[in-house]
Amino acid sequence: MAVQEARQGAEQGAGRGAGRGAHGGGCTCGDCPHGAREGHRRAVAEFLSKRDELASGRGLPAAVAHSAGASRQWVSDELTQSADLVAERGRAEGEVWLGFVWRRTTVAVWGIVGCLLLVQALTAIGAGWTNARTVGLLAAVVVGGLLTGASWLHRARGGVLAPLIGEDNRLSTSRAVAVVWVLFVVYAVLVLAGRLAGASSPAERDALIDGLDLARGAGVVTVLGVVCGIAVLVRRVVGLRVLGQRLQKVRADRPRAADLLTDDSGRGSFADTQYVVITAVALVFAAVRLARRPEQLPDLPWGLALVVLVSAATYVAGKYAEGGRPVILSVVRAREAGDLDAPIRTGDDIEIRGAGFVPPGAGTADRLSRMVVRIGAVHVHVPLVPVAGGFSNPSDAVLTVPVPVDVEPGRLEVQVVTAAGVETNRVGIDVTE
Repeated sequence: MAVQEARQGAEQGAGRGAGRGAHGGGCTCGDCPHGAREGHRRAVAEFLSKRDELASGRGLPAAVAHSAGASRQWVSDELTQSADLVAERGRAEGEVWLGFVWRRTTVAVWGIVGCLLLVQALTAIGAGWTNARTVGLLAAVVVGGLLTGASWLHRARGGVLAPLIGEDNRLSTSRAVAVVWVLFVVYAVLVLAGRLAGASSPAERDALIDGLDLARGAGVVTVLGVVCGIAVLVRRVVGLRVLGQRLQKVRADRPRAADLLTDDSGRGSFADTQYVVITAVALVFAAVRLARRPEQLPDLPWGLALVVLVSAATYVAGKYAEGGRPVILSVVRAREAGDLDAPIRTGDDIEIRGAGFVPPGAGTADRLSRMVVRIGAVHVHVPLVPVAGGFSNPSDAVLTVPVPVDVEPGRLEVQVVTAAGVETNRVGIDVTE
């Protein structure tokens, strides 16, 4: 009752403050596209300020200050509501970002075409402009036009980035690598087709057709087949592991370029980074070979092709190795300084020790507040306990929750449900009266 009264008073005060400052300094509502980013920034700033204030013991209503349990519940509920607002503004900003980024990707595509024109113009000084340079530029214009059309059709989903965005709303490294190789091979074939269309002699046409022979492009074709197969395989593997509760996945607010080199938690990933770097090196080599010999597919040496294949195998192995099901190792009665040792009773706090309670990318307050502990037939939401710069509860290895009074004394099972919806094993505890 004290918690409800305190929350009602806080909501009335917040309502009066919102009435005074609505749309102050520009629109920041989630429905306004132009104010989505600013609204998200303000919501984050307000949440951080509230979290640090409550962590220092300030801002606590007098109605709940007398009870440690009521205070903790009130603080957790207030932070949860504020975190939900931040998450809502973050999703709104992500949707607006996807709607506008297609223009930026289109500009980037034509920027690459412009860079190609500049490079060809500079290298033509002294050597002269050749038919191969014209064909290469026209092929780039065709590829750029196709990407622009696809970007416009998928403008609500990020334009050119739409095929690269996975089900978790992050950029997929395997898809990005496969798409880059596909575009390069398409460009190379268009160059050969353009030169074949402009060839005047039968001997030149026969030489261009021979340039498509498998013996010359076996390395590129092999790499293309492997990276495309890996893009499909990884999607299947991740999907099956998520459904089998062997991998925890949470959805991101929006895609980021760093997704190509990091894991879901934002930490650098060796498997992803080496795959991207080696692919970039191999593509540069293949592009130079195409520029030197535009009459045939780039003959990627088998040594370099094998390096790409080893990198791809490492990436797939990394996908199989990551993740794991959360597990409870033990459950003990939480004891504060000065307390006597005693069995677990209703109203006591229990400490759940284990691993994998916080999935990668679920470290935000709105995700942490979704964690639930089953104690018998009662579902207990894990309270948020703020400290300076973060939260002391919950954490990836330790959760602290109270045993509610609705729990019947006796032998009970404890189970954790993470923010990704994955359930841990069950551990039995004895609750006495």
